[in-house]
Amino acid sequence: MDFRKRRMKLLGTMDEREDALVILTDPAYIHYLTGYHGALGIEWGRPELFLMTGDGESALITPLMEQEMALRQTSVDRVIPWTDGLDDEWRKPLGDFISRHAGGNIGIDYPKMPRVIWDFITGRSGRDKVADISPAIDRMRMIKDADEVRVARHAGEVAVAMLEGAMDRAGTGVFEYEVALAAIEAGTKKAAFLMEQCYPDDEPFNFPVIGNQQIMATGGLTTMCHHRNGMTRLEYGEPFFICHCGTARFKSFYPGFDRTLFVGEVNKEAQKLLETAEKAQAAALNEVKPGAVAEDVYHAYAEVIQSAGYPIPFRAGRSIGFSVNEAPQLAYGDKTKLERGMTFAVDGGADGKNYRAQVGDSILITENGFEFLTPFTKEHSKLVVGR
Repeated sequence: MDFRKRRMKLLGTMDEREDALVILTDPAYIHYLTGYHGALGIEWGRPELFLMTGDGESALITPLMEQEMALRQTSVDRVIPWTDGLDDEWRKPLGDFISRHAGGNIGIDYPKMPRVIWDFITGRSGRDKVADISPAIDRMRMIKDADEVRVARHAGEVAVAMLEGAMDRAGTGVFEYEVALAAIEAGTKKAAFLMEQCYPDDEPFNFPVIGNQQIMATGGLTTMCHHRNGMTRLEYGEPFFICHCGTARFKSFYPGFDRTLFVGEVNKEAQKLLETAEKAQAAALNEVKPGAVAEDVYHAYAEVIQSAGYPIPFRAGRSIGFSVNEAPQLAYGDKTKLERGMTFAVDGGADGKNYRAQVGDSILITENGFEFLTPFTKEHSKLVVGR
């Protein structure tokens, strides 16, 4: 991916905003602009920061133990290491940058910045010099370039492989966690194959293993939208919901993909809910094309659900990419015009008394409409597992 080109776009934004310095802490932003994806972060007490100066210098401030990875993964001008407990850690190099640009405006990723770093920056520069640059970066990230689209398509293949692996294992009496393990194995093998075939130059930084907790629920547990796979056994005649949002991941890209399945035979009560969910998703997708307004996609989706007598469960969709949740949103109040190259997870859902049903797919907006990134059947007879 052309990370340098993205940094040059950021530099142009800085010039328009009259920023002398940008300081970013969001791992997704850092990966988008540098290619770096480390293992540490503020949860370890070890923040990693990306900095860009108004004259075009780029730098990563990273723990010493991540220095070698940062040097090999990126083309930034400087990788500046720091060590736990020594020489004021990350504060010294960050303070040096702030001092060098004293009096200038500083752009930060305010929604994601840890408070400890915010306090340090504003303590050195004053709050009046600091402003959120996140909306501008989010705008840059809305339109995927050719390299991102390639990864997005492969991410969709991984998500579909995960569902196929889960369906092969699912059946009456099987534990949810056993199905999740099958999905992880299938997705990992698919990711490894794609990386070997299509991304050999990225070695040794191809990481195929799927590692997140699988969203999964069977029977009455489907009313909990984000229930994780557990010790519940699948029962004959019950619905079985699997969501890959935040679970499937390929080369740092997160697709969205959901299906409601049936164990042994179609459950009529859950099927009725699923039919509404599918009609809502279809109505949303019918609105998706370049020039459409994000909010209008939501209204088409919501109309179907409300007309069927159900409450609106959530937004109609969200942009996807190197973050699980990106802008724009297919939600009430979002006036963003859709453009070719945007990628979304588009959903439909319905909540009933005993069950809930959901369907979701990832799509790429094309010149005249959209392309499914997760092409998979919605035919109910083919969604029955463990016959």
